[in-house]
Amino acid sequence: MADLSAVFKAYDIRGTVPDQLDVGICRAVGAAFARFTKATRIVVARDMRASGVELTQAFVDGVTAEGTDVTELGLASTDLMYFAAGRLDVPGAMFTASHNPARYNGIKLCLAGAAPVGQDTGLAEIQVLAEDQLGEPAPARGGSSPGSVEGADLLEEYADHVRSFVNVGALRPLRVVADTANGMGGLVVPRVFAGLAPRLEMLYPELDGNFPNHPADPIQAENLVDLQARVLETGADVGLAFDGDADRVFLVDEAARPLSGSLTTAMVAAAMLDKHPGAIILYNLICSKAVPEVITERGGRPLRTRVGHSFIKAVMADTGAVFGGEHSGHYYFRDNYRADSGLIATLVILEMLSQSGQPLSELRRPFERYADSGELNTEVSDPARVLAAVEANFERVGGQIDHTDGLTVELDGWWFNLRPSNTEPLLRLNLEAPTPDTCRYHVAELVALIKDASRASASLDSASRDMAN
Repeated sequence: MADLSAVFKAYDIRGTVPDQLDVGICRAVGAAFARFTKATRIVVARDMRASGVELTQAFVDGVTAEGTDVTELGLASTDLMYFAAGRLDVPGAMFTASHNPARYNGIKLCLAGAAPVGQDTGLAEIQVLAEDQLGEPAPARGGSSPGSVEGADLLEEYADHVRSFVNVGALRPLRVVADTANGMGGLVVPRVFAGLAPRLEMLYPELDGNFPNHPADPIQAENLVDLQARVLETGADVGLAFDGDADRVFLVDEAARPLSGSLTTAMVAAAMLDKHPGAIILYNLICSKAVPEVITERGGRPLRTRVGHSFIKAVMADTGAVFGGEHSGHYYFRDNYRADSGLIATLVILEMLSQSGQPLSELRRPFERYADSGELNTEVSDPARVLAAVEANFERVGGQIDHTDGLTVELDGWWFNLRPSNTEPLLRLNLEAPTPDTCRYHVAELVALIKDASRASASLDSASRDMAN
């Protein structure tokens, strides 16, 4: 039986093509997904990566072999696929590796109504079914009659849906620069902005899965340089940076200063509470403390969640929360089938700008209250052992410990979260403090502690091996 653990991650399927992910695996995953969902129809889409053509076709072959019909969207952003799964009320599959380099591809899956699929909500079972299929294909669930395949174009309906979240008549002719990094934003962003007052300029709109200009990973500061320069050159009011599958967005203001995902979450939360007074708003545990403060001040009810779309969507379904945000640039909307959409968040911010008459550099100020580290990754010898060592250190000094997702420690005026990567021997650090100097000091303190604990762990392992020999 094949082992697919290298490509089945916490929230999706992802790997390098063809050594980790190939047509055989995709065909098996398609059959497994059809069996798992027991759906009569599945919607399938892909991003602009060249490998997506044959991988998507193999997946479709696996689905239809089970007697399940397929609706193909062709090229699409991930949030367009989620919209289709919600609008058609069918499960969906999106072939994308998001911000990863060109040699990668992957599959994001959802259930009917765009409900999430993660390790705890079906992905583990799909992996077992796919492994069985690779080992010894079972008779097709649908018998001898294969499913049909039909195409569908929902792009215009999707664009109308995105625009429905704001009063388009209130939008001013703001100057907007969007860097879509040769990703799927090049398809969807112009369609959403068509007919709106803001004047859109595109950077790198050509769909090219080789990413010839820069990686489609806007959380990395070096990938914002071209956008920042163009905003300053043109006197634009706002810059938008999308990732490869265009479900995430990061903003820069007219002075080319980036907005963190936490800052955007706080601003969108305030706007949503203006329209939905008293609503529940979700934020993940690495968001700035400013986020729950803003929600409370605006009369909303803040609710903290784990990191990751499957957790946030589940909590949103359970609580009826109107909006949820992550520091990583994912923004979830109840009325978007609880799925994330960077374009909806974009229009909400543009509506705020239009109504306030302020530049974004001024509009952001009340929401920006603390200094943060961003996400810092450190390779370690044994993540669990290093986490335990860090926790023991801060227990001794009276830190408030929380294990909701990794290790969160609150101290006098500052806090940090340290989480292991789901796929690599890394620990991810997010830290927030009252001032930049305090933040830098404690980041240096934590990084040194992590490295010392990792070295100690490696030395212990080496000594154990020497004794065994």
